[in-house]
Amino acid sequence: QVQLVESGGGLVQAGGSLRLSCAASGTIFSINVMGWYRQAPGKQREFVARITSGGRTNYADSVKGRFTISRDNAKNTLYLQMNSLKPEDTAVYYCNAISYTNLNYWGQGTQVTVSS
Repeated sequence: QVQLVESGGGLVQAGGSLRLSCAASGTIFSINVMGWYRQAPGKQREFVARITSGGRTNYADSVKGRFTISRDNAKNTLYLQMNSLKPEDTAVYYCNAISYTNLNYWGQGTQVTVSS
């Protein structure tokens, strides 16, 4: 089992920055891919960014060039640096981990609110 705990959300003005963190615990060795998803009110959860155990990254087009995902394996922590935030980035952000056996794990989410 893997437990994920997000932190770092909050209220920020448009154009500002936030850094989200996701601390992983449990069977860390089983984790292959980690990523971030978000869900805005009334919308489905959507992919934001992912990073593989080898460091390969992918981003949604809507955040490319503004967000950076990184992973500190020594600290078992995933990060999402979010710059040039827009009101449309407002959502609950969820940390996700996928094991080598394709088990999916989710954190509880952290709220990000961007004011205009």
